[in-house]
Amino acid sequence: MNKLVTLKCDPTNPQKSSKEFAFLIDEGFWVQLIHPINNKAAIPNHLLPSGPGVVITSGGSTGGPSHCLQPCTNLDQSALATGHWLKKQGLEPKNCLILNSLPFHHVSGLMPWWRSRLWEIEHKWLLPSQLKDPKTLQKSCEALFKKKTYSCITSLVPTQLQRLINHPAGIQWLQSFAVIWVGGSALSDNLAKKARRKNINLAPCYGSTETAAMVTVLSPKEFLKGSNDCGHPLDDVNLRLSQNGALEIKTPRLASGRWIDNKIEFLQDQDGWWQSADAAKLTFNQNSYSLEVIGRLDTAFHSGGETIFPEKLESKLLDHILRMELPIENLILLPINDKEWGERLVALIRFNSKVTKNDQDEALQKLEKTTQAWMPAERPITWYTCDELTNNKVGKFERSRWKNWITKIKKGKL
Repeated sequence: MNKLVTLKCDPTNPQKSSKEFAFLIDEGFWVQLIHPINNKAAIPNHLLPSGPGVVITSGGSTGGPSHCLQPCTNLDQSALATGHWLKKQGLEPKNCLILNSLPFHHVSGLMPWWRSRLWEIEHKWLLPSQLKDPKTLQKSCEALFKKKTYSCITSLVPTQLQRLINHPAGIQWLQSFAVIWVGGSALSDNLAKKARRKNINLAPCYGSTETAAMVTVLSPKEFLKGSNDCGHPLDDVNLRLSQNGALEIKTPRLASGRWIDNKIEFLQDQDGWWQSADAAKLTFNQNSYSLEVIGRLDTAFHSGGETIFPEKLESKLLDHILRMELPIENLILLPINDKEWGERLVALIRFNSKVTKNDQDEALQKLEKTTQAWMPAERPITWYTCDELTNNKVGKFERSRWKNWITKIKKGKL
């Protein structure tokens, strides 16, 4: 009989967590990976598919968490597809070294480790704190980069990339990789341009917990030539759009199910397609579709008759922030109810800790001036300074949390 074991992953010691996980998987268990402060899912053992497998939390940006059930065969399939893609780039998976700074309890951190396990190659854990100190990071990896017997690959979220690319030692570290997969959220145009100027081998990609990580990826060669999309499908992936413009995915590594609201929810329809929560655009070129993500359908809203995708506007504002070198560390745009418009945007901003009040006021004036050129429905009507504004562990905003923050501010409870 299948059995589910919960493994609390220590963010400060991912190596220990991965060893414990490997033992449990090899013993045939289903293993739920969770952060120490998260709650486990109460999935009855008799509902588990044939094991072994892993249960991974999938949160997205809205609503409560769900828990994806991924058999180990799906993780193998994902690693094989990624390996085939590397070979197309002229890289042999067996000759690569993986550096991994992403959390083990999330699919973005699990899969680099799993690839190293399947490819039988070296894998090195990096703590997230190391990426906040580019000078020390570069020095600690210097000996690895000097070896010519392998190619270094890694995965980053845009917030990590932005922090590194703004430091000379960070740029040097980034330039040492043959491939840097970037996913989790949109890559701003300005950040992409800066990476190209520094000749950094970024490979923007798109994936999900439900698909056991990436399903499309842009080659570094295409990126450096100026492409800004999420690339082409991997060999085991088909894409199409639904009638409402949602991206639909067909792949043999779709999760067996999703535990949500105390029941198993199956993802795919009778023909094997799963509908994601992302609005997308597919363009046929080079004998394949290329994917552009427009925004999440579950965060889109209507304002004055217009459909607004806040993530796209956030990316647009971040470009201006980088170009104007404003002292802003984080930004999120959220809708609030409005009698006349239906909903209107408000902005939450976290400034650098050492910025004076005068500098904050000046930066806000510049942003307000910038957005005056936007159509009315896209302009934030209020700008809040929020010192505690942070992303979650994988670089995404928990939007429901910050909407609650706005509600409390408006009621004078903060």
